Amino acid sequence: MAAVLVGCASPRNKAPVEDRVGGARSGAALPSDADKPPPPGIENAGKPGYYTVKPGDTLIRIGLESGQNWRDIARWNNIDNPNLIEVGQVVRVVPPGVDPAAVASRGVPPAKVEARPLDAKPASAPASAVAPGASAAVASAPASAPVTAAASSNGSNGGGDEVGWAWPARGAVTSSFDESRNKGLSISGKAGDPVLAAADGRVVYAGSGLRGYGNLVIVKHNTTYLTAYAHNQTLLVKEDQAVRRGQKIAEMGSSDTDRVQLHFEIRKQGRPVDPAKLLPPR
Repeated sequence: MAAVLVGCASPRNKAPVEDRVGGARSGAALPSDADKPPPPGIENAGKPGYYTVKPGDTLIRIGLESGQNWRDIARWNNIDNPNLIEVGQVVRVVPPGVDPAAVASRGVPPAKVEARPLDAKPASAPASAVAPGASAAVASAPASAPVTAAASSNGSNGGGDEVGWAWPARGAVTSSFDESRNKGLSISGKAGDPVLAAADGRVVYAGSGLRGYGNLVIVKHNTTYLTAYAHNQTLLVKEDQAVRRGQKIAEMGSSDTDRVQLHFEIRKQGRPVDPAKLLPPR
């Protein structure tokens, strides 16, 4: 009997079998959706000024879709790690203390159109940190910066809606705006051609963390407008840097696309609008 008991206590006994398909031990009940905690902020789903995270979303994309600085969104929602958001999570995309309904219904007067030579020399601007996931093409930029280091996202145009626009590149328009298929303009050029800020503002993103855009710069001009400059080969500005209209902010390239081009978007409160209706005649 003693020998039998010793044999039963031997470490050579096999461990319980796990069901690798279900991710649980055989015989154990599998977790149900009812057992999962609800996503953060679910009580605000569908309310004005809030955004429900979809598959494939990042804070950078949510910032582009809402017309906000992704760092501000992280701060407003107490998100310490910008890489950890979940599908179904509801995040605030307007500043605290601002009435979301008033922002959504606010009328926007026509943009001020003002021509300016593309080779005009801009004023110099200070440098700052680059967002997590930023491309190594950003000149002399650090790899990352903490979310809490964010500054105000308002651009040099202040809080007004008027913007003095200029063309961001010299090339011909090869693809025009189509809200369902092309959210901006495609402008042709050669690798290394200058990409210019279309208006005064502040860089809210510079990097390659948004799939489909390659090396990307996003500039916020005021509380209404931001612009996006995609597929660059080199980025010449850093996040939180003030830029002037006509300033060279990147060099044209073919990152994340099949040919050299600039994909240029203007977004009004996060919604893509036709740049050709705002840019001055050539």
